[in-house]
Amino acid sequence: MIGAIADDFTGATDVAVAMRRRGLRTVLYFGLPPQGTEPPEHDVVVIALKTRTIPKADAVARTLRALRWLRAHGAAQQVYFKYCSTFDSTRDGNIGPVLDALADAMEVPLVAMTPSSPEHGRTQYNGYLFVGDVLLGESHMRHHPLTPMTDSYLPRLLEAQSAYRAGVVTLDQVRGHVVEQRLAELREHGVRYAFVDALDDSDLEVSGRALAGARLVAGAAGLAGGLAAAHARTGGGEPPAPEPSGVAAVLAGSCSARTLEQVAAMIEAGRPAYRLDPLTDRDPVSLARTALAWYDRLPPGSGAPLIYSSLEPAALRRVQQILGTERSATIMEHALGDIARGLVERGVTRVISAGGETSGAIVSALGVPGGVIGAEAARGVPWIHTPDGLSLLLKSGNFGGPDLLVEASR
Repeated sequence: MIGAIADDFTGATDVAVAMRRRGLRTVLYFGLPPQGTEPPEHDVVVIALKTRTIPKADAVARTLRALRWLRAHGAAQQVYFKYCSTFDSTRDGNIGPVLDALADAMEVPLVAMTPSSPEHGRTQYNGYLFVGDVLLGESHMRHHPLTPMTDSYLPRLLEAQSAYRAGVVTLDQVRGHVVEQRLAELREHGVRYAFVDALDDSDLEVSGRALAGARLVAGAAGLAGGLAAAHARTGGGEPPAPEPSGVAAVLAGSCSARTLEQVAAMIEAGRPAYRLDPLTDRDPVSLARTALAWYDRLPPGSGAPLIYSSLEPAALRRVQQILGTERSATIMEHALGDIARGLVERGVTRVISAGGETSGAIVSALGVPGGVIGAEAARGVPWIHTPDGLSLLLKSGNFGGPDLLVEASR
């Protein structure tokens, strides 16, 4: 049994669908499952946490609680720690402390990992992370409002926040099928973390086979798919899931370049759109109330609406300078969570969310414990069908094509 712990909600859906795609029975929970919960028959349990940007001590504590739950329910033969494919974590970030704590708790001497996810344009070569054809530190991620990524060399990024050394398994070693030998060599030299190069899915499958017996592995959804391929009992996927239906609404909080394109596409398609502005109203409850009043005034047949706080980099910097980065993020997350709850009370059954932090706030506000992983609206972006009849689409900021929000909300 595989237990996966993700540091945000959209990352959890991404890794869950990577497992399901390979035919593994996958259960997803948002946060620690309620006391007394017994998962149904499964090969994989994914626990979605919201720990990417919270204080380090809190992130470690929540992750270790998730590990204890997985162990208690027999889903810890192999543990996968899922982080973002752009390694969103500054020098003061949480990836290092969380990995240190997991490795210590599980008494694992070396942890192999990679953020490479070729289907999303993330690749690793010689330990450097690329976004498309540019280095991470030269990509749009250098402007990220919470985790600006200005360095591209993964061992250096991790060593800045961990107590241990990091090394690299090169592409030649992967394609030479000597991953296990290289890991043993690194372990002998006192290296605890090994970043494994991967440029395409076949590289990830080679690493997945080499790591199938590892007790602790980490990375993005790409390597999770490689592991799932090694573990899969059948070549086919799960039976088709029910299609989402009912009234839809889109909530966008991500400021990534792709989400900004998707927001623009919604507006160009003529969908009703309302922008939340914390500079005109700094009370999240009031912001939500005003947005819901706008929704109530929409004429019938307007199409699925968009309520968003996404901003271009210059506008976002102005908001952060005035309100502070943490306060502005808190206001928006609180407001979007309240709005989601209000929309569901008004009959919305399809909630489409853009942004990891936004998705976490929405799921928490709705009190959704988890759900069945359904069909993908875009690669790595599955519908999640909850026991109470909601269909959620939780999209990481950078995922999906420009028309994803338009198409998913038709």
